[in-house]
Formats: sequence, C-alpha cells, structure tokens
Amino acid sequence: MVYLTRIEHFNAAHKLYNESWSREKNESVFGKCANENWHGHNYELYVTIKGKPNEETGFLFDVKKLSMIINSSVVEKLDHKNLNIDVGFMKGKMCSTENLAIEIWKQLEQNLPSDVQLHCVKLYETPSIFVEYFGE
Repeated sequence: MVYLTRIEHFNAAHKLYNESWSREKNESVFGKCANENWHGHNYELYVTIKGKPNEETGFLFDVKKLSMIINSSVVEKLDHKNLNIDVGFMKGKMCSTENLAIEIWKQLEQNLPSDVQLHCVKLYETPSIFVEYFGE
C-alpha cells in the first residue's frame, strides 16, 4: 500500500461559541476563541490517499488532479471565509478544528474518483495544534 499526501493552505476566521450557553460559560470553556469579533487561522491541510501505483504511470494518482479536487471541493469554499457564516457545509455545526476536519473529509470523499481511497485528513490550526481524521 502506498500513501500519497498533498498539502494545501487556506486562511479562515471563526469563533467557538455555543448559543445555548451564557457568555460567561462560553468564555470559560473556549477562552479567546469565543471572541465575539472572531479570530483567524492560517490552516495547513494534508490530504492523504492510499492504494497501489498504476503499472503504466507509476502514480497512485495524478497529484495535479488531486490538488484541483482539493481546491475546488474544499479550499475555494473555505479560503478567506468566516467558517461560522460563509461555509455551507459548516452551517449548524460548532466550528472546531475537529468538526472542520470531518466535514472536509465528507467534501473530499464525494468528489474523489471511485478508484481513489481517502486515508487521512490532517488539519493544522496552528503549528502546534492539528487534528487527524481517518473516516468513521
């Protein structure tokens, strides 16, 4: 089994805020991330697929095509957006990095060709905080 990873980048704003809680509880649980004026991150997205290389090309999958799929189905929907307001697939969800990784997986899974198997979505929120999601 070969694993191939493509890295993409996007910038986005969000806030972590549970509408059913008081402002004080939100600030207690989420700290600065509950800022009513939002905050942003420079996200790094690692998308890993797996499989066997094609005998004729030696490629698991064309990385240019993989980049186009990631950009059209995910990055263009997220880059320079407010995750809480502007992103349809995040509507009604807490905009944590964990939930964002899960929703990115769903977007990719439905847009990858059937012969490509998604292995992992790794999403860096900061250089020291990241989430890995391997599907359900």
